[in-house]
Amino acid sequence: MADNEFDILVLGGGSAGYAAALRAVQLGFTVGLVEKNKLGGTCLHWGCIPTKAYLHSAELAEDARESSKYGVHTTLESIDMAAVRDYKDKIVAGKFKGLTGLMKMRKITVIEGVGKLTGQNTVDVDGTSYTGKHIVLASGSVSKTLGVEIGGRIMTSTEALEIDFVPKSAIVLGGGVIGCEFASMWKSFGVDVTVIEGLPHLVANEDPALIKILEREFKKRGIKSNLGTFFEKVEQDDNGAKVTLADGKVFEADIVLVAVGRGPNTAEMGYEEQGIPMDRGFVTPNERLHTGVGNIYAIGDIVPGVQLAHRGYQQGRFVAEEIAGLNPAVVDDVNIPKVTFTEPEIASVGYTEPKAKEKFGEDNVEVAEYNLAGNGKSSILGTGGIIKLVREKDGPIIGFHAIGKRISEQIGEGQLIVNWEAYPEDVAAFVHAHPTQNEAIGEAAMALAGAPLHG
Repeated sequence: MADNEFDILVLGGGSAGYAAALRAVQLGFTVGLVEKNKLGGTCLHWGCIPTKAYLHSAELAEDARESSKYGVHTTLESIDMAAVRDYKDKIVAGKFKGLTGLMKMRKITVIEGVGKLTGQNTVDVDGTSYTGKHIVLASGSVSKTLGVEIGGRIMTSTEALEIDFVPKSAIVLGGGVIGCEFASMWKSFGVDVTVIEGLPHLVANEDPALIKILEREFKKRGIKSNLGTFFEKVEQDDNGAKVTLADGKVFEADIVLVAVGRGPNTAEMGYEEQGIPMDRGFVTPNERLHTGVGNIYAIGDIVPGVQLAHRGYQQGRFVAEEIAGLNPAVVDDVNIPKVTFTEPEIASVGYTEPKAKEKFGEDNVEVAEYNLAGNGKSSILGTGGIIKLVREKDGPIIGFHAIGKRISEQIGEGQLIVNWEAYPEDVAAFVHAHPTQNEAIGEAAMALAGAPLHG
């Protein structure tokens, strides 16, 4: 093949795109990967990795503040946000270097520049045309702003990760995953935080039992919230920023974070001109991620559904295997694990109780909750929370929902339980190590099987 011809041409080097490229070369394909910015995309540079670095620093600050509860007397001298940012940058730089080296080792051709789909098998990159027998669209997402002008004291998560000072106060517009993670982080750094959410609850897609606990814990920590009313306008001046709600209420703070979700990055990329099916900016492929046009597939955040890096990885691998004729299994979004890294953390996979009742009927769903107050390791860590399991009556477990400090680490078993359609009796028979938070899953399963041990 010529230097600009490939078996598979991937447009976008984020989680979905580079996963597709890596799996494709394993399967013997030649791959060109087009990226206009940095390999790793939002997740590595402006999303998952940097925010979790900040959240770790925030956890250390909180631990220092609360350590006397555990007989260790420490004092929190100050938060050096510039140093926190430098720590974050080092983590990101290390992962970026590793990813770049991996691409070279796997002999993936990385094409730097702005790509645009120009035909069923061609992509133009800054005036040079590249050809792929198969094309994978993976152009990612961008922060939504709902018309709010970003700049100065008004920022998205991208700008918020670059500030070198600790604001005295902050308003977070949006009570979803991103908004709640920043609210939790800033509160640990000593910021006076108010979350404004137009829906009636925070993290509205989670199970109601988890939502109730998170809202209670946020209130206990002093994180204020105004729920059920949408904002009308956001203003700023030299002294601060101001948010006016639809009901006339006004909130003021040093800064405003606009965290109202992320939208597909598909504008001016030639998709519609080539007949790619679209809906509100999203590409709408079939369940096997084929667009219906030529040999063009779409993956990651541009496809409607949960916008998660690991969903992108899964779809990238899926498409490479689909092109190779391996007929990989489709993974429904409901069975993709989700984690919210607030304090306390949330981990969930499968159907919530309301969604399960909607699908299977009110009388065909059974649930069990195990309170972490009965779990030794959780008491040692000083956390409350629950493990909640949802099952189809006399059937498998179809939902795993957990909230508590460090509970994100339990999502692995939760995913296996739900995706392998385990019955409560199956999980109850496992031996869960003591004393761990993991054994709370076993307790919940025993309760759901009708034979609770410590509950």
